[in-house]
Amino acid sequence: MRLIPFLLFLVIPVIEISLFILVGQNIGVWPTIAIVLATALIGATLVRRQGLQTLARLRTQVERNEMPAKTIAEGAAILVAGLLLVTPGFLTDTIGFSLLVPPVRRGLIDKLGRNLMRFVRVVDVGGAPRGGPRGPARGPTVIEGEAIDVTPEPSRPDPNSPWRN
Repeated sequence: MRLIPFLLFLVIPVIEISLFILVGQNIGVWPTIAIVLATALIGATLVRRQGLQTLARLRTQVERNEMPAKTIAEGAAILVAGLLLVTPGFLTDTIGFSLLVPPVRRGLIDKLGRNLMRFVRVVDVGGAPRGGPRGPARGPTVIEGEAIDVTPEPSRPDPNSPWRN
């Protein structure tokens, strides 16, 4: 598994350099540079807009006491898209822009989530019933029981102890 990131680290720059050469030969150096700069600016604008929308959705979900797991995952995907878009290159720009397309992003998140769930075990430790999360409409959970004070009695000093005052 450690080999895959290393190979990506080597292969992606080679692909990017090859694409720069091919595009530069077909349309020229300055148009190629203009495309790279334009994609970075357009990408940064789209990432900012979608990031702010995702942040607003996250705040709303937190205020409603909803679990914002998918929204957080979407925010992470938008962050990755932003990193890829400011990295010069046609391959990274293509991947970054595709992460900004909501159906593509959600599909990828769902696929990754299903793969990650193979490694996760959900354990019920009490609290809310299995029917769903506690919400304000259901009221607080009441647990009945008895309490016993187990605080130890203060000990009396031993009159024969060398540690007495």
